[in-house]
Parts: sequence; structure tokens; C-alpha cells
Amino acid sequence: MIQLFINEQPISVIEGTTVAAALAQAKSLSRLSVTGEARTAFCGMGVCQECRIKIKGLRVLACQTLCQDGMKVETQ
Repeated sequence: MIQLFINEQPISVIEGTTVAAALAQAKSLSRLSVTGEARTAFCGMGVCQECRIKIKGLRVLACQTLCQDGMKVETQ
């Protein structure tokens, strides 16, 4: 198991888990739209861009990013 932090909250996942899956496990959303609607992973292959998050200040897609031990994820 590895531990990462989603909005400063710790969560443990199995190695090889995507950040999108970790967000789902934590019952966390990726972001809110400009109208305030909840957004999260939809297509699971990086096409829809709905799972945008920040890691180390960079915008990445949660569905295309594997969790790493100690990773700090910020939802938008």
C-alpha cells in the first residue's frame, strides 16, 4: 500500500492505482465547473479532460496519472 494526500487528507491505495480511482475511493470530486457543477473522471482515457487536478502545481489528468507514495493532490 502507498499513501497519498488529497486536499491534505491521507488515503492509502494499492500500488498501480490511478489518481482518478483514489479520488473515487475517497469520495472526492476532481473539480467544480464554472457553474458550480461537480466534475470527476468520465471517460477514463484522458479525452474528456473532466478529471483535471493539480500535483506540484501542475495541471494533470487524474485518469492518466498513477499514485505515488507521498503524492499531494489538489482538486480544483
